[in-house]
Amino acid sequence: MTRKNCHILGAPVQTGASQAGCLMGPAALRTAGLPEMLQGMGWNVNDLGDMQPENVTVEVHPNDAVHNLAETVGWTRSLSDAAYKAAQASDFPIFLGGDHSLSAGTVSGVARSAAEADRPLFVLWLDAHPDLHTPGSTASGNLHGTPVAYFIGRPGFEAFPPLTHPVDPQNICMMGIRSVDPAEAKKIDKLGICVHDMRAIDERGVAAPLREFIDKVVAANGMLHVSFDVDFLDPTIAPAVGTTVPGGCTFREAHLIMEMLHDSGLVTSLDLVELNPFLDERGRTARLLTDLTASLFGRRVLDRKTGSY
Repeated sequence: MTRKNCHILGAPVQTGASQAGCLMGPAALRTAGLPEMLQGMGWNVNDLGDMQPENVTVEVHPNDAVHNLAETVGWTRSLSDAAYKAAQASDFPIFLGGDHSLSAGTVSGVARSAAEADRPLFVLWLDAHPDLHTPGSTASGNLHGTPVAYFIGRPGFEAFPPLTHPVDPQNICMMGIRSVDPAEAKKIDKLGICVHDMRAIDERGVAAPLREFIDKVVAANGMLHVSFDVDFLDPTIAPAVGTTVPGGCTFREAHLIMEMLHDSGLVTSLDLVELNPFLDERGRTARLLTDLTASLFGRRVLDRKTGSY
C-alpha cells in the first residue's frame, strides 16, 4: 500500500493573543512526539519547520484597541501561501500553532487549493469562541478573535490579503461554543453558520450533530478542514491555554469526534492552535493533542496502551 504524505508546518504566532507563550506551541507538539506518532501510523512525514511572517506596513487602524495588526497581516500573507503549497504538495497538511489568528492564513490557503480541485471547502471549528469579530468590532483588540470573519469574506479586512476563494458560511460547523458576545451572536444568526454550543452538546451529545455535518460534506463532495483550539476542551483536562472557559468538551467527547472524522475519510487538513506550554502541567495538554491527532489518523480504542495525562 502506498504511504501517504503529511506535511507539518509550525506557525509560532502569538501576536493575536493576549498572553505570551503560544509561540512555544509548535515545539511542544514536536516534543510530545506528534511527527513520530504519524510515522508510526504509516505516514511519510515532512516537517517543514517553522514559518516566519512577512514584513508588512499597514496604516494605523481606526479602532484604537487593535494591536499587532501589521504582524497579524504578515502572518496571514505567509501562511496563506504556505498552506496552499502544502495542500498541493501533500495528502494532509497539519499546521501547528500558535494562536488562532493563524487560521486566517491556513484556511484561506487550503480553500484556494480546494477550489482548484473544483471542490468546496468545509470547516469544522472546534472552539469555545466563534472568532467572528472584525478589526473594527473587536473590543479587546486581540486578533485571534477574527479569523472566521476574514476567511468568509466579511468587510473590514482591507489591510489583509484579498481573498481569492472565501469559505461559504453555510459550510462551517462550530462545536463547543460557550463564549459569545452579542455582536458575534447577531452575525451567527445573519450568516446562517451552524453552531452546536455546549448546551446543544449536553442535550444531544457530539455524535448526532457531527454526523449531520459529515453527511453535508459528503453530499457536496467537499474537502474538510478541522481547526482545533485547545479551549474547545474543558480546562480540567487541557490547562495550557490563555483563554480558559469552564464547561468544555470531555476527553471521550473529543476522541469520539476525532474517531468519527477518521471514519468519514473526509478530513484533508488540520490546525492545532492556542497551545501555550507556559501554562501547561508537565506537558499534559501537548500529549493530549498528540493523542487526539492519533485518533483523527486512525488509532482505535483497542490500539491504545494504558497511559496517564
